[in-house]
Amino acid sequence: MSGGVLRVDPVACDGVGACALAAPALVDLDRWGYPLLPRRDLASADMPAARAAARACPRRALWLEEAAAG
Repeated sequence: MSGGVLRVDPVACDGVGACALAAPALVDLDRWGYPLLPRRDLASADMPAARAAARACPRRALWLEEAAAG
């Protein structure tokens, strides 16, 4: 069962890295500090960490597209 997809707006992102600190199991950083996100639907167990990563972003460049129930 999938929970959703983590997305980033590369124009809004400043490479602060707060998302990776909040969810190190989901978010890696490239050599400039920009997030590298999973290219897959997240498992339901990953959703709390994904929400924490999105909340941690000071630029609100990261968001979670949650799967529709059904």
